Amino acid sequence: MTTPPVHPAQLIVDLGFGFILSGALATAAELGIADHLEQGPKSAGLLAEEVGAEASSLYRVLRLLASVGVFTEDASGCFGLTPAADYLRSAAPGSLRSAVLMLTQKIFWAPTGELTETVRTGRTPFDRIFGKPFFDHLASDPVAGATFHRGMSSLSDLENAPIARSYDFSACERVVDVGGGHGGFLIEVLKGSPSLQGVLFDHRHVLDEARIADAGLAGRCELVEGDFFKAVPQGADTYLLKRILHDWSDEVCVGILLNCRRAMKEGGRVLVVDTVIPPGNGPHGGKVLDVMMLASLQGRERTEEDLRKLFAQAGLRLARVLPTPAALSITEAVAA
Repeated sequence: MTTPPVHPAQLIVDLGFGFILSGALATAAELGIADHLEQGPKSAGLLAEEVGAEASSLYRVLRLLASVGVFTEDASGCFGLTPAADYLRSAAPGSLRSAVLMLTQKIFWAPTGELTETVRTGRTPFDRIFGKPFFDHLASDPVAGATFHRGMSSLSDLENAPIARSYDFSACERVVDVGGGHGGFLIEVLKGSPSLQGVLFDHRHVLDEARIADAGLAGRCELVEGDFFKAVPQGADTYLLKRILHDWSDEVCVGILLNCRRAMKEGGRVLVVDTVIPPGNGPHGGKVLDVMMLASLQGRERTEEDLRKLFAQAGLRLARVLPTPAALSITEAVAA
């Protein structure tokens, strides 16, 4: 049985109400509802007692989420987990609870609510709302910063292994993960190439939560503190930039790429792991991310031609674009 198409008017209404679903999802994640359903379905009243909520309000939020496949509600009014809700459990493999908390925090929510200002002026309202630019705010607010970095790690854990398997690292000797966060992607790269040496390069407060040692890779991977706006570690043949360039303006990106170009050894390469927006008006995850960048940061998601131009300004040449099973592509650049 086929599902009838959504009427165009209903599509507009549904899109207009989209923020309500985001808010409901954020509430379920913050209250840890899925963790409390690990042993089986429970009523909204019992859940409310366990999480410190008002039962009627919680019921209404969970009823909405159940209507879109997040949780189930049985005839007695008890809520249970679905395959989607299982990703909200803190201990679930590939848990997305931290990712939901990151994506729905005010650093994205508030500027998006004022997107019209951005479209009219070409400038994000982030600095006005929070008093300083995006990453400066994260550095000054430990709670927001921790939420962001844990959320990015959570979001990346689903994609890291398939992306790492999409590139042949067997000819590489030393790889620097520039702005590599807690090291999730580098761990997958190193696991797939036993002879490869790695460098996880980021700010100290980020490296403090690095997962390299826990992965048993401390002997093959060095943690280096630094600022990729100023310089990157010298002498590697491979420089990874995963979800880095999309945060920044073209001018800033050229500076980061120049630092990589100056540091890499002869015959080296830069691998940019970001969405590459295809031509046409088909749906693509990069288009959603692009507007999120527009609202909160100075960056953007780019097309292949956009990346080609950035590389050229940094003394690099786009060699190829490799698709991956994730929404991101691997764009390889070599010395021009």
